[in-house]
Amino acid sequence: MNKKWLLLALLAAPQAMADDMIHWWDASVTALYGDNYDLAPSDKQTTFTFETAGAWQYGDWFAFQDLIYFNGSNVSSDSTTYGEISTRLSAGKISGKEIGFGPITDLSLAMTFEEGEGPVKSFLYGLGMDIAVPYFSYFQLNTYRRDAISSGNISDGWQLTPAFRMDFPVGNSNIVFDGFFDWVFSADNQGYEENFHFNPQLKYDLGAVIFGSHKQNTFLVGVEYDYWKNKYGVKGVDQNTYSVIAKYHF
Repeated sequence: MNKKWLLLALLAAPQAMADDMIHWWDASVTALYGDNYDLAPSDKQTTFTFETAGAWQYGDWFAFQDLIYFNGSNVSSDSTTYGEISTRLSAGKISGKEIGFGPITDLSLAMTFEEGEGPVKSFLYGLGMDIAVPYFSYFQLNTYRRDAISSGNISDGWQLTPAFRMDFPVGNSNIVFDGFFDWVFSADNQGYEENFHFNPQLKYDLGAVIFGSHKQNTFLVGVEYDYWKNKYGVKGVDQNTYSVIAKYHF
């Protein structure tokens, strides 16, 4: 599968279903620049991230493709790619009944495919939960079994992935705090350490200020924090860095 596979998926996903099956969908591109990246040809990186997210009759999806450029690299390869496709099949939507209990509002079969250059292909599957948490616009918690499916990939194990968003109105605009963390809390293979990757973004809705309220949630600027303990499962490699970002929703 070549590096364009997910870019095509981002464009095709909403059109692949009849209009009455799509509840909502979104596509965006984000430009990021930062430094102090570990285990990379250059500690400075420029990244373009293409994303799509949405909900449909039987579940939801999220997918992204990173195009990463190494600034000042002195090796033969000056760029790389990485992407994921995630989908969840909702028990509540499929059954037409309320499945949740307490703060849990729905249960899902959660699946993710990871793909990039090098031995990184993995398939994840497990239980997804939507949870009502005060002050959060949404809070999802997915618990996965990781199965490495490319030669040389030893990342088999168990993973916990929450994803969240909080909105803070400021005047006629908004501050968005969202992100995720991946915690591989049980690794099967020696040589692959349990690791924790926390990747939140803090963004200001500049588009609402410049272009008016009808352009709310269209153009956002801010910072991304990236903390990765035992990056790539390598013991003792702890990445701790920031990037400046600009994000545009189509």
